[in-house]
Amino acid sequence: MQMVLLTALGVGGATVIGAIIGFLFKSVSHKFSDIVLSFAAGIMLSAAVLGLIVPSLEYGGRYGLFITVSGIFVGAICLNMVDKLVPHLHKLVGSDIEEHPNADLSKILLFVMAIAIHNLPEGIAAGVGFGSGDVSQALLIAGGIALQNIPEGMVIIAPMLAAGVSPSKTFICAMLTGVVEVIGTLIGYFAVSISVIVLPFALAFAGGTMLYVISDEMIPETHAHGNERGATYALLVGFCVMLISDVLLG
Repeated sequence: MQMVLLTALGVGGATVIGAIIGFLFKSVSHKFSDIVLSFAAGIMLSAAVLGLIVPSLEYGGRYGLFITVSGIFVGAICLNMVDKLVPHLHKLVGSDIEEHPNADLSKILLFVMAIAIHNLPEGIAAGVGFGSGDVSQALLIAGGIALQNIPEGMVIIAPMLAAGVSPSKTFICAMLTGVVEVIGTLIGYFAVSISVIVLPFALAFAGGTMLYVISDEMIPETHAHGNERGATYALLVGFCVMLISDVLLG
């Protein structure tokens, strides 16, 4: 349990680290952001497949394939529903909002809320990983999610400061998005601890949410500013880094 708590704090704390970096640099170039985010996407892709979906098949037994496929789609559909309830405002990052200090503040806060809501299933994925009993694999999954949270924390800062939000309130908002991830990690861990029967489905569900985030948000965002080639190779590097880590620690 102590390991789960430390991991939850680490995953949530990665957003805070990103926010601090965001304060230091305030304006991060699209190219740098796209490369870092693509690298994180590659790590998350590898973690979703190797750390969640493959174990789901293994733990599912006779009906493993059906359980895994069902879990993947249910996870993706749940996030799709969240996107419909919370407007997709990630395109605010890097837009001309920096040139308009009086931009609609409610949109900025809605953007931050969207990130917070999407952090919940990511946290659940980190917590569910511990339910399999494979601590090294769970830590790899959590590490991949934490890496993705750093650039996410970075991009929250500039739009909020440009909209006139004070640095202290901006930092608190960024920190709250990390707290959501901590809560999600604990929910995921306790859910599979209470009932091992749900473990295969929970693993696949978490994997499906991660695949959805990668395909629906991360890849389109990193390919929207003319850095497609670098972003693609960064994703492949991230995937291979996770793959190598999985083999060496497996």
